Amino acid sequence: MRGLLACATLARRAAAASSTGGASTAARRHLAGAAEAAEAELKKTALYDFHVAHGGKMVPFAGWSMPIQYKDTIMDSTLNCRANGSLFDVSHMCGLSLQGSQAIPFLESLVVADVAALKDGTGSLTVFTNDKGGAIDDSVVTKVNDHHVYLVVNAGCRDKDLAHIGAHMEAFQKKGGDVKWHVHDERSLLALQGPLAAPTLQLLTKEDLSKMYFSDFKMIDINGSACFLTRTGYTGEDGFEISVPSENAVDLAKALLEKSEGKVRLTGLGARDSLRLEAGLCLYGNDMEQHITPVEAGLSWAIGKRRKAEGGFLGADVILKQLKEGPKIRRVGIFSQGPPPRSHSEIVSGTGENIGEVTSGGFSPCLKKNIAMGYVKNGLHKAGTEFKVVVRGKQYDAVVTKMPFVPTKYYKAP
Repeated sequence: MRGLLACATLARRAAAASSTGGASTAARRHLAGAAEAAEAELKKTALYDFHVAHGGKMVPFAGWSMPIQYKDTIMDSTLNCRANGSLFDVSHMCGLSLQGSQAIPFLESLVVADVAALKDGTGSLTVFTNDKGGAIDDSVVTKVNDHHVYLVVNAGCRDKDLAHIGAHMEAFQKKGGDVKWHVHDERSLLALQGPLAAPTLQLLTKEDLSKMYFSDFKMIDINGSACFLTRTGYTGEDGFEISVPSENAVDLAKALLEKSEGKVRLTGLGARDSLRLEAGLCLYGNDMEQHITPVEAGLSWAIGKRRKAEGGFLGADVILKQLKEGPKIRRVGIFSQGPPPRSHSEIVSGTGENIGEVTSGGFSPCLKKNIAMGYVKNGLHKAGTEFKVVVRGKQYDAVVTKMPFVPTKYYKAP
């Protein structure tokens, strides 16, 4: 990833040198060639040409060429998602199925969720943990039935997640365990989010979506394609993630945009990040990492009641101890003055003592103010606690606030 970003930087330097005449022809060719090589290394989703045709600004992300925005600004895209709707291509994420009579016990050895307790066709956020209780990745896991689990893992964690799951599966199978897997590389993933998500999607399926609630999962026909549909998302809005055969992905994207009469817009990763931050949702690699436990991340609710009593997952001893005694650090929401704090901005007390660090931050398009998430020492995590954030060497007033920053609008059962 860093190599790809470095090549993108070379491309910008090449463009600058060309415009100023500040580099030799050979140097410009070398820089341009490096940029082309970087682009060639990137994987492309089935909608790549569709993005480019619609003005998508493509950037390297987790080894993929993905749209960060389209013709409108990130702020406008964020606001439109909350007012109308957004369509995201999230095909860089990795969907996989675990199947077999022991698929659930196997998965439960790796995650904190009580998967067995889920009703068929329902899901939950969970966390893959390591032997120290730290987060390997977070994932939405769905119990299709007692012998089939469907889950989606983050693009940037794909290789390590698959290696981790694969190694444990091999050991499980050698002991006679009945489980196998399939990685759904033949499918694309679209996220339809916002108030118009349900009415727009309803025009393309005979399934009654009013009876499908947050975290529900169904295998249904949408626009003539056999799809996996989950009522979930990463924006805080009502919405769906649609796993569709890749050969039908462009047609489905076109149909969703057309049925909304232009109100649902293609939206890039820039607005997706603003939306998830406003919703108080973690970004793996920023707000969750291998040394952060689910308890520290404020995700104790994702640990099933039975799992809290029995353990049985990697790092359970560390996590169960934190549940009993409390963690040393906690994730908090923050409002701040001055320039927006960013990842790694220091958090200090009024006397200048280091008490934590910002992990995500920016300007909220909806609230018109700075918002951030970070970790502080336990005891300093309660709403109303005041401290300072350090941005570009200067201290600015900040205060702990409850999350989500913007109220969520999930469609839940009455």
